[in-house]
Amino acid sequence: MRRLIVAIFVIALVWAPCLTTAAERLNVVLVLVDDMNNDLGCYGRPLVQSPNIDRLAARGVRFERAYCQYPVCNPSRVSMLSGLRPDTTQVYDLKTPPRTHLGEKAVFLPQYFREQGYHTAHVGKIFHTGDEFEDPASWDVEVRETGKHPPEATVVRSKEHNWPVKYGIEWAALNSPDEETADGIVARRSAAMLQRLAADPKPFFLAVGFRRPHQPYAAPEKYFDMYPLSKISALDEPLDHLRRIPAAAFTYPPGTPQLDETDRKEIVAAYYASISFVDAQIGFVLEALDEYKLWDNTVVVFASDHGYHLGEHGGMWHKMSLFEQSARVPLVVIAPGAKGNGQVCGRTVELIDVYPTLVDLCNLPTVEQLEGQSLRPLLEDPEATWKAAAYTQVLRGEIRGVSVRTERWRYTEWDEGRHGAELYDHQADPHELRNLAGEADSTEVQTQMQSLLRKRGPNS
Repeated sequence: MRRLIVAIFVIALVWAPCLTTAAERLNVVLVLVDDMNNDLGCYGRPLVQSPNIDRLAARGVRFERAYCQYPVCNPSRVSMLSGLRPDTTQVYDLKTPPRTHLGEKAVFLPQYFREQGYHTAHVGKIFHTGDEFEDPASWDVEVRETGKHPPEATVVRSKEHNWPVKYGIEWAALNSPDEETADGIVARRSAAMLQRLAADPKPFFLAVGFRRPHQPYAAPEKYFDMYPLSKISALDEPLDHLRRIPAAAFTYPPGTPQLDETDRKEIVAAYYASISFVDAQIGFVLEALDEYKLWDNTVVVFASDHGYHLGEHGGMWHKMSLFEQSARVPLVVIAPGAKGNGQVCGRTVELIDVYPTLVDLCNLPTVEQLEGQSLRPLLEDPEATWKAAAYTQVLRGEIRGVSVRTERWRYTEWDEGRHGAELYDHQADPHELRNLAGEADSTEVQTQMQSLLRKRGPNS
């Protein structure tokens, strides 16, 4: 009998640390938005009313220079959720399901947490839209969003612009309450899910995916009222700056008619209305974190899947470019007790860093094959030494573009320079209006950036 008691005591000693670790594991709430650029109050755009995102930024570390790996939804999300670059995932378009080339060997971010004993759930769009893009291995609970979209929703006013290149730019002010829209439903179901998960002793990973401000820019009319056209500034670009930019860099054919200034302002106002609308929905998630007292044991990440153009560079709209507006994303990480909380980090980081960061913060075993790098050192000290560069790539038919971004410079090559190159000095030219590639005074910098471009490794 004594031996049995001793044996039980020894087993208890062996298992106690494991049980303690499981009990102390941090929860995760990952909030993703679709097509949101950095036009936010917390990123220095006070015109745009984004109080809830601003609140997140004030509470955590706001990354000033965060970049996606591919500027369109499906490839970017697969890259972020796998922790692998697009050349590894081989997902470059909106048609290829996540596991097409990776197969079952891939362990996506939520799947890894599920394998580590977490309760995993998602509400709304996390992977791309459609059953073939969902990943059942990742989730215990999947909640798809439903709600009114145009034309089912009552539209108060709307407009669609058809360009010769078949760009459809559509917006709609809705006569629908927030709670009847798709994102409104996602917000409220997410809050209810947090209530349920908070009552469970098991740690959880909750991903919340909002569709706005993705086109059509559809939101209840009250959000449009926030942005009268008189408040939208005119786009001021020197017309001759386009001459030095390679044709491959543009998402429209040369000579495409530009929208007039009034039309452009209407579209920008509608886009900003959609940002303010989705910001209000994010508020429901934050209120649930408050109500269920989850901030002290939950890592919260907010990010967009890529950036977005609003008429820059002679008429660039949407994404799919390697300019700053398309490649750069808002990114905020709130880690309980991190010394950097409330600060801004100017280091160059990437969306593929999210996966290893969450694994690290939750004290889970390291996933060796990941191609990103944990942001934990920057969460403790936002000025810590960091990797030199971030990488974004895109395909233009058969033409391949790759861009490298450091804290000062952006350098882009199209088919290794055969279709042109671009070099921008963000210290002097933050809007990328002067291409320095090929200029004699920039030869040394261009050579250094070419070297970085060809590394494309985790510590580059």
